[in-house]
Amino acid sequence: MSLALLFPGQGSQSVGMGKTLYEASAAARAVFDAADAALGFALSRLCFEGPEEELKLTANTQPAILTHSIAALEDLRARFPERLEGAAFAAGHSLGEYSANVAAGALSFGDAVRLVRERGRFMQEAVPAGVGAMAAIVGLAAPEVEAACAGAAQGQTVSPANYNSPEQVVIAGHAAAVERAGQACLARGAKRAIPLPVSAPFHCALMSPAREKMRPLLEAAAFSDARLPVVTNVDAAPVRAAGDLRAALVRQVDSPVRWVESVQRLAREGVDRGLEIGPGSVLAGLVRRIEKGIKVEGYAG
Repeated sequence: MSLALLFPGQGSQSVGMGKTLYEASAAARAVFDAADAALGFALSRLCFEGPEEELKLTANTQPAILTHSIAALEDLRARFPERLEGAAFAAGHSLGEYSANVAAGALSFGDAVRLVRERGRFMQEAVPAGVGAMAAIVGLAAPEVEAACAGAAQGQTVSPANYNSPEQVVIAGHAAAVERAGQACLARGAKRAIPLPVSAPFHCALMSPAREKMRPLLEAAAFSDARLPVVTNVDAAPVRAAGDLRAALVRQVDSPVRWVESVQRLAREGVDRGLEIGPGSVLAGLVRRIEKGIKVEGYAG
């Protein structure tokens, strides 16, 4: 049996993230310092001290979570390498796929932190504030959510954005269409339709301008074949080839995150342990709801 390295996405940020790790670990400190140098501003200070409103800006949140995740990974490699023994796959939720690519040796940390800084900016710019929305649908099977979205679109965009667990699908699109789809899901038996406090409707067709802006940046970045296969969000399949990993990150911007299928694929590949590396514990909870046979521990430093 084997271990999967799992990396969180946006939403796991908090002021103070990584501060203890930075102070305790030379390996982690080097990662935060490298991020500051690559971005040309003190991302580390923003992580450690806030203000929260600035940390919550998508263009800051994405490099902050990536940096904390890779700092925790490097600390593990330096101080607790035994916890990484048996690692056979890497996977990340949305933004976390960039962390997974770094962990797998497919992408340098410096390139990754610059890429996600731009990714966050492009995603924020793709849709004017207030035009888009996201909502979590709880307690309704994915095919029913898909059908509700199709019926509620009425010429606008609304579709599943994150297949997070068998009990939760996040939808995204135009704000009015998301509201209609949420009501349609409740009518079909959903327990709840929860509006999410996000700055843009991620992982839906409205993100196509961000995808097209990311494409040349990703094509210019140096990718290598991965040492560990990365289970990609768009196809829920393990990938090693540099070109395929790059293409998956392009497609990911406006495609749904297939986390349920990704975890199911890891289980079929013999994974029985997961290590969630970075801030928060969201993925551990999701994996528990998808595959009880995979036991997930966390490490934030």
